[in-house]
Amino acid sequence: MKLIFCYWGNMMEDKFTEAFRRLGHEVIPFEQEFVEKDYDTDYLKNLVSFVHANENVSFVLSINFIPIISRACKFLNMPYLSWLCDCPCYSCYSNTFADAHNHTFFFDKMHAERFRTVYPQTNIYYLPGACDPVRFANNVISDMDYETYGCDVSFVGSLYSEKGTHQRISETLPPYLMGYVDGIINAQLNVYGYNFMEESLDESFIEEFKKHMEWQVPPDYMDDARSVIADYYFGYRCTMLDRIATLDAVSRTFNTDLYTTSDTSMLPYVNNRGIADSNIMLPKIYKCSKVNLEIASKTFKSGMTLRLFEIMCAGGFVIANYQTEIPDYFTVDKDVVVYESIPDLLNKIDYYLTHEDERMEIAANGQQKVLEHHTYDVRVRQMIDKVIGDFNT
Repeated sequence: MKLIFCYWGNMMEDKFTEAFRRLGHEVIPFEQEFVEKDYDTDYLKNLVSFVHANENVSFVLSINFIPIISRACKFLNMPYLSWLCDCPCYSCYSNTFADAHNHTFFFDKMHAERFRTVYPQTNIYYLPGACDPVRFANNVISDMDYETYGCDVSFVGSLYSEKGTHQRISETLPPYLMGYVDGIINAQLNVYGYNFMEESLDESFIEEFKKHMEWQVPPDYMDDARSVIADYYFGYRCTMLDRIATLDAVSRTFNTDLYTTSDTSMLPYVNNRGIADSNIMLPKIYKCSKVNLEIASKTFKSGMTLRLFEIMCAGGFVIANYQTEIPDYFTVDKDVVVYESIPDLLNKIDYYLTHEDERMEIAANGQQKVLEHHTYDVRVRQMIDKVIGDFNT
């Protein structure tokens, strides 16, 4: 097939492009950047002209759902496929999301189910994350790499202290609202594998909280205040507190490297290694670390991060916080290790640091599993099969 791939600067674009091409499809990049993802009329006109200039295009594709691309495809009567790598993805609240030509793939099963309930006639699919063997499995790791990146424990990711407006809002909330917030978040921090924050918000709290968020909904967006507050405020704040507490506890006992651009002044025992290049450094970090931590964002309902697949693809040993989708795809304690509390995590780190043979066997099993079942080539085949199946029905 021939497809137009709308690039906007996401690191997943090249990985999907290469997978489509390896499978024999023709990918034509449309590389104009949109000034505004909802109403950029110049972008819309140019995309429509670009599609018209290329004959026999089967569909248009992008990473994340972009409303202006959907508008163009509606005009063209052209299928629009998007795969969400962000969770949450606020553009899914756009009224354009419900149009019949859209085919949207969520990596988080519970998020997919939520939007299927809201838009039962929409083409919504569940398609989990993937790994890129070219970048992560085919690396030669030298003695110098082990000297540079070797450590007991590592984590690569943001502390979420710089994301969204949750920090600013927290500073202005009245004490009675902040107490409500703290109560829900503190309860969620003690529960792994089930996110109950959204269902814990009552209507009176939501209406009061909106006053402090400078609540503004674009004119053609669904006003789902409950979900947005749960994801963009509670989810981000809970993630920040979870990652800080986890890394603080781990680093007080184990040599811990953190690769991040976040402020780490509240983590005195962590080795802040700065930013990690995704193509060169990450495979080496994952392979050379004895234990890789996976601390999924609390904005995820059930899904697994790309980081989990990439660690395993690189042959790294990973201990991940429990997510309900992990046992659906991996055998716990054979392919991957999971933890259900910070004390549980500390005990498991201590155990596997002193049981190297078991650690290496689990890493090898996990790598074999993702290389067989969870590559971008596999995901592209699954994506096309789902869409063609819909076309045929």
